[in-house]
Amino acid sequence: MSVHAQPSSQAVRPLSELQQEFVDLRFGMFIHFNIPTYQPSDWADPEASPELFNPKRLDCNQWAEAALSAKMSYGCLTTKHHSGFCIWDTKTTDYGVMSSPYKHDVVKEYTDAFRAKGLKTMLYYSILDTHHKIRPGHITPAHIEMIKQQITELLTNYGEISALVIDGWDAPWSRISYDDVPFQEIYQLVKKLQPNCVVMDLNAAKYPPDALFYGDIKPYEQNAGQHISKETNRLPAMSCLPLNAAWFWEPSFPNDPVKDPEKLVKDNLVPFNDAYCNFMLNVSPNSDGLLDKNALAALKKIGSLWKPKRTESKLPPVAAPIISSNLAKNKPADSSWSDDMWIMDFANDDDFGTPWRSNPSVEKPWLEIDLGSGVEFNTITFFEPEHRIERYKLQVFADGAWKSIPMTPVEKQGRLTIHRFERMKGDKVRISIEKFSAPPAIAEFGVYNEPR
Repeated sequence: MSVHAQPSSQAVRPLSELQQEFVDLRFGMFIHFNIPTYQPSDWADPEASPELFNPKRLDCNQWAEAALSAKMSYGCLTTKHHSGFCIWDTKTTDYGVMSSPYKHDVVKEYTDAFRAKGLKTMLYYSILDTHHKIRPGHITPAHIEMIKQQITELLTNYGEISALVIDGWDAPWSRISYDDVPFQEIYQLVKKLQPNCVVMDLNAAKYPPDALFYGDIKPYEQNAGQHISKETNRLPAMSCLPLNAAWFWEPSFPNDPVKDPEKLVKDNLVPFNDAYCNFMLNVSPNSDGLLDKNALAALKKIGSLWKPKRTESKLPPVAAPIISSNLAKNKPADSSWSDDMWIMDFANDDDFGTPWRSNPSVEKPWLEIDLGSGVEFNTITFFEPEHRIERYKLQVFADGAWKSIPMTPVEKQGRLTIHRFERMKGDKVRISIEKFSAPPAIAEFGVYNEPR
């Protein structure tokens, strides 16, 4: 495989600058092209033969020219989808393009073609992998090492990658948590290999729209019912949607109507850009490796209709993303008297829709989490369904006594309150609420040991 060395002169840039740049890219081409292209479903048979993958006329230059015709600024290719088929020359498995009749590195062809046209390149990668059994109940250290090796290949051999879009992780349908495959380790690996590559996990949309959890960009997959608030969003965001009825190509696509270009511009592209949101429109190459004529026509029409603004939307200040495991998740909790069924266990159940609520008669509510013996941490967060807490103190139980946690400058990100402080060690943490506008509620209480 031809190796593209990373640009050694590239300076590490602040995350805020990278987030602004991502938002300013505005519009790009999501490209779902993988072995599901040759099967009647977006989710391929995990035992599908590599012999199926045979794009006899694949032309990534055509994809790039089509992107330019729509005034897109980048592409994002599905290097590996949920069934584990790799469309690059990987050394980690023989389940990939090099075992197919095509026998060419599609990722290389894509990155070369898009860069030649002045377009940025991004990559999509699925953690869930049903062929290699990277799924609930089967994950081993070897699987985690394989993931790291594959990401290392993708971020070492193909030049500058502007974003890594991850999928199949911490979703109800994948059931692979950020602990099963440690998010922090993968995030740090990406930043080590390419510090200026932003990380985005498509399933982080389950977290509140107030702050960044598990990624540098807030994603919204419209087909999954995830919709950004065009009026209230204050985060760097991405919204994605397929041009056709599905993500991967189907034989009916050349004759089926695509989404209306005028509506895509009016209802997605223009308002999203005004709301700090980049729009990623998926276009599916066919089994020959080409975009269909109706897709090409739609992209050209979008390019003629869309008039990008000359000025960018300046992002508001954004707190650093939470990337570490929540040490409080599902640990034993205790509290003052709760309101009805909304007892203390709801405060750390990893569900932002189910809060602990204080009984209205309690004048000095408190909540505490038992972390275990001598646990290190340096960050505490709490998320309120609505702002009610006005004054409080944080404490740690260590060496047999409760001690105050320094109330360092607070980071407020919408309804999320973040305290970051020097690393300490303790057995329990407590929030004592001293003043509130109405009976307080905490949907999620988080404790983290962040890398700094």
